[in-house]
Amino acid sequence: MNFWQKPVETLFELLQRKAPHLRQVRHFPSQALHREVDFDIYLPPDYHLSGGRQYPLVLFNDGQDLPVMHFSGILERLFFEQTVPHFIAVGVYASGARIHEYGTARQSDYKNRGAKAPQYTEFIIKELMPHLEKRFRILEDPKHRIFAGFSLGGLSAMDITWAHPQVFGTSGVFSGALWWRWSTVHPENPDADRIMHDIIRHSTHWHENQRFWFQCGTLDEEDDRNGNGVIDSIDDTLDLIRELRMKGCPEHDLRYYEMEGGRHEPHTWGQAMPDFLKWTLNRV
Repeated sequence: MNFWQKPVETLFELLQRKAPHLRQVRHFPSQALHREVDFDIYLPPDYHLSGGRQYPLVLFNDGQDLPVMHFSGILERLFFEQTVPHFIAVGVYASGARIHEYGTARQSDYKNRGAKAPQYTEFIIKELMPHLEKRFRILEDPKHRIFAGFSLGGLSAMDITWAHPQVFGTSGVFSGALWWRWSTVHPENPDADRIMHDIIRHSTHWHENQRFWFQCGTLDEEDDRNGNGVIDSIDDTLDLIRELRMKGCPEHDLRYYEMEGGRHEPHTWGQAMPDFLKWTLNRV
């Protein structure tokens, strides 16, 4: 429909649309990573008609998985149902160096995977976020800024959120690679040396107003290193939640979503996505 031919009808049609506007950014230069980065931006349907309104931000690692789970369709349905406020989502694509760029910035794992996690953190905090803040109308308060990821990308998002409470107020971890460890499994203590757990345990203080959402599927994996009848991904997640509680995180700032039959794949994460967005965006 042409706006100049039928301006009233065109404006009405635009106001009725609930699908996000997708912008694809390719070859964004990063000095920190010494490479170009691709990412997708999902703008809310009213973005271009809302004047100076600012929006919450949900940033994703492994943004290449969002189209696989039909993320635009998920947003369209949630916006139509009015179960989440309008927000801006950004999905950062992983590169071939994913296993080295994701991880924990404090240290690599026992195979030296995640060695570039400090550089990836620098990219997020000092390059990508300033660009997004300059280019788009994003709310400034960290409580309106959420960082999430899938598997190893979830570990990365958790690590960056915890280390930078002045930037991100909430983290979302889908099937997180929370087994990440600095040594091989010790038979006498198979749950020892998990890096993210140790980071939280030895932090000097609790970051008030931060919130954490975790998802696991009962079919995420089959490994059970400590033989307690619970798969490692669930064990690692529940243990991390215990560390957060011990550090002082209140129950209302924690959410654990266990999916019966859920697998380690985008389809499952897409099914969990509405719960994640509703919980993180509708703050009490």
